[in-house]
Amino acid sequence: MHRALEAEVARVRAARPDARPLVVDVGGGSGAWAVPLAVAGCTVTVVDTSPNALAALQRRAREAGVGQLITPVQGDVDALAEFVPVGRADLVLGHGLLEVVDDPARAIAALTVAAAPGAAVSVLVAGRTAAVLSRVLAGRLAEARAVLADPDGRLGPADVLRRRMDGPTLCGLLEATGDLRVEVLQGDGVLDGWLPGSVRDGGPATARAVTELEGMAAAVPALREVATRLHVLARRIGG
Repeated sequence: MHRALEAEVARVRAARPDARPLVVDVGGGSGAWAVPLAVAGCTVTVVDTSPNALAALQRRAREAGVGQLITPVQGDVDALAEFVPVGRADLVLGHGLLEVVDDPARAIAALTVAAAPGAAVSVLVAGRTAAVLSRVLAGRLAEARAVLADPDGRLGPADVLRRRMDGPTLCGLLEATGDLRVEVLQGDGVLDGWLPGSVRDGGPATARAVTELEGMAAAVPALREVATRLHVLARRIGG
């Protein structure tokens, strides 16, 4: 998925070589995505409900030398239009967001409104199939059954996540707005999460091989659904 975001930033730069790409990162927390994007030359607004996460973001941004390119805002997706200009962002991120919001359709609508016509909306969610398989492999069969049987892929009322998704459900949610067209559906953590510890500790050559395999597997439909996370890049219609 890093390649997809890098390609999107490159597309914006090619269209407007004299301007920095404008990114809105909703639920971006301590800056796992925002800081690298700022290092790559983007101006990033991070909207998050946690003041502690935003404080960590500011520290990371200063340490990376990009503090002036990142604006932290405390708030949530339901009030996004109060914090960022409508229809201006070149790239909108909602990573790890749909699993925790009350209304995922409303959250997608808010992300879409923040994006400029023709801009991209990037969404990353927890994969339902991977949650089932990981519990089967760990021998937690009751939990696997619960995730599989629940309409939202939850373990039960105590689950920290409100939902897990499969690819068709995620794409359907984005395209139901009528304003987004899905361009990329891929897995993130397709193979990495299933590697035995002995392989994971195999050194630089093994790490390179895993990265290469991960890139190849990400877009293979049969493998994509067992990814730890599912990534969609959708474009706002009208650009």
